[in-house]
Amino acid sequence: MSESKSQIRTFFAEHPRLMGVLFAACVLLSQAGTAVAGNGGGTY
Repeated sequence: MSESKSQIRTFFAEHPRLMGVLFAACVLLSQAGTAVAGNGGGTY
């Protein structure tokens, strides 16, 4: 398990921009989900 974490940590150390892209995608998806839920996005 620690080897897997080590590999992930090394990958993000080599590709720091990808970490920012993934974070931005998570923020946008959470905002979109909130907007859909707030506007009655469910179909009945």
